[in-house]
Amino acid sequence: MTDAYRLKDLIDDRAEAGVFRVSRSLFNDAALFEEELRHVFEGGWLFLGLASQAPERHDFFTARAGRVPVLISRGQDGELRCFLNACPHKGARIAPFPTGNTKLHVCPYHSWSFDSAGICKNIKWQKSGDYADAFHEQDHNLVQIPKFGEYRGLLFGSLNEDVPSLEEHLGEARKMLDLVVDQSDRGLELVPGRVRFTYAANWKLQLENCTDQYHFTSTHPSYIRALEDRSRKNSAEAVQSSLSSSSFWKAGGDEIVAGSFAFDHGHAVAWGKMDVGPSLPLYDRADELAKRFGEARRNWMFNMRNLTVFPNMQIAENASSQLRVIHPIAHDMTEMETWCLAPIGESSAARTLRIRQYEDFFNPTGMATPDDTAVYEECQRGLSTREPSWLQGHARGSISTTAGGNSLSDSIDMLPAFSVAGSGQLADETLFRSYYRAWAERMKGALV
Repeated sequence: MTDAYRLKDLIDDRAEAGVFRVSRSLFNDAALFEEELRHVFEGGWLFLGLASQAPERHDFFTARAGRVPVLISRGQDGELRCFLNACPHKGARIAPFPTGNTKLHVCPYHSWSFDSAGICKNIKWQKSGDYADAFHEQDHNLVQIPKFGEYRGLLFGSLNEDVPSLEEHLGEARKMLDLVVDQSDRGLELVPGRVRFTYAANWKLQLENCTDQYHFTSTHPSYIRALEDRSRKNSAEAVQSSLSSSSFWKAGGDEIVAGSFAFDHGHAVAWGKMDVGPSLPLYDRADELAKRFGEARRNWMFNMRNLTVFPNMQIAENASSQLRVIHPIAHDMTEMETWCLAPIGESSAARTLRIRQYEDFFNPTGMATPDDTAVYEECQRGLSTREPSWLQGHARGSISTTAGGNSLSDSIDMLPAFSVAGSGQLADETLFRSYYRAWAERMKGALV
C-alpha cells in the first residue's frame, strides 16, 4: 500500500459535539487490516501470558505477538525471558508445543540447540562446517524481543522498542487488574484446559463485545431463561450462577447499578453492582478479603467487571472468571484463546463452583460464547457493504460521560480518564471510544 489512510475517513471523533463514529472500513478493509497487524499488534505492548504458566526452572510456554511466534522461558537462574520462537539458522520454530519443560530446545530442522536462557549451546557439525570468521563472530543465541515486562504475574511484550514503560501503558487500569490478582496472596493461575476457536469476523467485534452491556438481554435470552427456570425449580441451584440474583441489567430507574470506566491507552471496563453472596466462588473468603483490603475493595471484587487491556487481553468476571486473548487472523477471521482464570489456592468447593459456572456460560459449548460468535459473524456479513460509511454503535451514554472518576472509583483510589454510571439500561457505549483513540495512536504510521 502506497497511500496512507485518512484518519478523518475512519474515525469521526467530535465528542464535544456529541459525535463519535467509526467507519465500516475498520471491519471490512483487508489492506487496512494488514496495517493493523503491523502497527497495533506488532508495534506496541501486548499481553502474552501469566508467570504462573512457567513456574519452575526450564518451564516454557509459547504465544504470539501479531503474526510473530514468541517463546517465554524460565532459565536455570529463575528469570523469565521472551524470545522470538525462531531458530537464527533458517527460522524454524524451536518450540512447537504450547507448554513444556526442557533444559534444551533443539531445532527440528538442523538440530541447533539452545538452553532455557536462550543461549546457543551447539551448532551441529560446526567444526567441520568451514565457516568464515564472520560467522563465528555472529551472535547465534535466540533473539529476545525488544520489550518484555511483568505486572504482578501478568506478562506483556512489545516487538517495538519505542514504547512507554509497561507501568505507563497500563496506567490506572492496574487498579482493575489488582482486584483480580489480590483475590489470592499467591497470584493467578489458568485452570487446565485451554480453549481455542475461530469466528469469521473482525477482531474488534470481540474487543467491543466484552464491555458491551447493551447486548446481554438481546443476545443471551436462553441463558437468562435457564437461570430463571433454575431459580423457580430449586432455590439451591439459584446460586450456581453469579448473574441469577443480579438485577443490574434489569434496572431502568435512577438507581446507579452499572457503568463503565475508560482509561488512557485504550483500556476500559464495564461493571455492574452485585451482592457479596454465595453465587460467587469468592464467597467463602469474603470476610478474609474485607479484613485484608477493606470492604470497598472487597465489594469491588464481587462486582461484575469485564475488563479489556488494549489491544488483546480481556478478563471477564461475571459468570465465573475468564481470560481471553485475541489473535487477529484476517479482516474477517479471528482466533480466540480462552481459559478459566482462578486465584491460586482457593478451596476445592470454590474451584468446583468456578468451573461449573465457566462451563455454563463461557465454554464454546455453553450458553453465551456461541451466541456471541454467531452475532459477530452476522455483523461481518452486514458490514460487507461500504455504505453508509458510518456506524451508529458508539453513542449511548454520551451525555452521561464525565471526565475523571466518581465516588465508586474513588473508593479504590482509581482515577479513570472517563466514567459513566447509571441504571442497568443505560448500557454505556462511550467506553468503546478509548479503543479507537488508542487504535489511532498506534496507527499513526499508516494514517494521515
